[in-house]
Formats: sequence, C-alpha cells, structure tokens
Amino acid sequence: MYMDIKQELKNLIQIVISESASDLHLSEGRYPTIRVSGTLIPITRSLQLNKAQINELLFMLVTPEQREKFIQKKELDFAFEAGGVRFRGNAFFQQGHISIALRQINNEVKTLEELRLPPILETFTKKTQGFFLVVGPTGHGKSTTLSTMIEMINSNRNEHIVTIEDPIEYIYSQKQSIIDQREVGFDTENFAIALRSAFRQDIDVLLVGEMRGPETIEAAITAAETGHMVFSTLHTNNASQTVDRIIDIFPGDQQKQIRTQLAGTLTGIFSQRLIPSISGGRVPAYELLINNNAVANLIREGRTHEIDSFIETSSDQGMISLNRSLSDLVRAGEISVEDAYKYSPRSKNLERML
Repeated sequence: MYMDIKQELKNLIQIVISESASDLHLSEGRYPTIRVSGTLIPITRSLQLNKAQINELLFMLVTPEQREKFIQKKELDFAFEAGGVRFRGNAFFQQGHISIALRQINNEVKTLEELRLPPILETFTKKTQGFFLVVGPTGHGKSTTLSTMIEMINSNRNEHIVTIEDPIEYIYSQKQSIIDQREVGFDTENFAIALRSAFRQDIDVLLVGEMRGPETIEAAITAAETGHMVFSTLHTNNASQTVDRIIDIFPGDQQKQIRTQLAGTLTGIFSQRLIPSISGGRVPAYELLINNNAVANLIREGRTHEIDSFIETSSDQGMISLNRSLSDLVRAGEISVEDAYKYSPRSKNLERML
C-alpha cells in the first residue's frame, strides 16, 4: 500500500505531541511506537514500515552530510524541529536494518518548582567555580534538569556560558548572560577538542552534554580547577558509582591524581529517577551529594563505598538520599510501595523508613 511518508511523519509527530509522548521509535517491519509515561505503545492504526519507507524517513530527518556520516559510522545523533517542537534523534543499524529513535524536547525551560525538584539545586547555580554532575539512566530527565539550572544562571548572572552538546537540545535566549551553544559534528569535531578550545574563549560557565572518555573528563576537571563552573552528565545510578566511574576510566597510575583533583573540584552530584505516579505520569525521586570536607576525604582516600551511608546520615547538611525521597513519595500517596522498592538501591534501609 502506498504511503505518503512526508504526511505520515507529520501524523506521527502530531500523535507524539497530542499524547505527550517522550519518544517515538521507527523500525523496519514494526508499527511506529511511542513511549508515554515510561510505557511503549504501538500505533497500530499506522502501517508497519518497510525498508524504502525507513530510508525515505531518514532522508527527511537528516542532512545529506549527516546521512553520509551515518552510512560510514553506522549510527548518528541528530536534532530536528517539526510542528514547533524540537526532537533529539538517533539513527542506528540493527541486524542490518535501520531504526530511528526520536525524543521530544520541550522548548520551554521549566523551573525547579515545575519539575518538582529540590530548591537546594539553586545554590549550585550561584557558584563560580566547581564541577556539578546530574546522573541517572537515559530518559529520566538529566538534560531537563541541567537546562533549568543553566537558565537560572542565564536569568540572574552576567556570565559567558558555553555549551558543548551532541546534539543541541534546548535553545536558550540570551538574557543576563552571553550563551554560545556548540554542536558536536557541526560546530566542533568532538567534545575533547571543544573543551580545549573553551579555555581560550573567556568562559565563566561550561555545560558539557556528556562525559565521554578520559580526555573529556580530564579537560572538564581541569576547567573546574582553573576558575570555571562546569556542569555535565553521566549515565550512572548514584553518587558513589559516579565517583568510581570517573576514577576507573583512567589508568591505574593516574587514578590518585584524578581522585585528588575530583575531591578538590566537585561541588555536588544529583541523581534522579522518574517514577510512575499513582495518579498518572511520572514524578521525580532523587539523591543529592554535596561535597564537603568529609566527602572530599572519602574521595581522596578511595573510600567511595562509604558515600551512600554518609548521604543517608547527612540530611542536616542538605544532602538527600534516594531512599528518603522514595519514602516521602510513598507517604504522600504519589507512588506505590512496590515501585519504591523497585527503584531503591538499598531496600533494607527503605523498609526502616516506610
């Protein structure tokens, strides 16, 4: 059956918008599928896509240069706009067939209150030097949280902000700050090169879309050491795992130095999850590590296994444990006990809190 691919894409994008879907999956031999509140839903009123249709869709979503890169590298990150909404995309091969995953990006940068995130995050937007990480699994709001923090700086401080992203997600309008947004593969060759160049760009605040490899991490930590405020993300589950991941990515003979540098530059690590809400949609649960003298010593001395317990006993210092956040949501009737246990890193500790 003939399919007008251009019109089909418009229809699918409209469904994504109207259903408040976070993602759209397009694959050969499958129905287009959306993700709503964490659940995948096939659009069965559409048709299953064939090879020619997937190829035509890809041509519509990317530039000729990007398509050539995709053919060479077998995968591609890209961004595009449709229906007044911006999307982040990834095209990849699976068993020799092309698949495309598209994520809807809300053009409106929300406030901490609207995102239901703790007000204490604002304190990290007022710092002029350091290294702040937002961590968690893919699709749990890391980029959204960082965009809110960058927008707070943009609205309240006179700074030069440079973002290095792959691809650019949120588009900021200049307010109190100057904002330069650089897209990897378009404005710069890679994260490492862009980070090295940033030292010559008179920057105050640096957003690195993702920590990729030792060269990128080392450059980001150096930037934090030399008087800049650096924000970034990692696909890790909690604060202690994040510290270990950063250290372990380096050869053994460099790890002591990196521990010392990280202990001296880290300002905080915010880990978040989006949990299914009893009333529908998803609500955030989170963990916050604040780097004080005691935490810095744990990092420096390689005692990262003690960080989880330290967070749970340091709420008086502003720290937030994930178990505390989960138990608060359960008591408020917002999430089920079953989901709380599902997302808890230490179920025995959670049991004592409920």
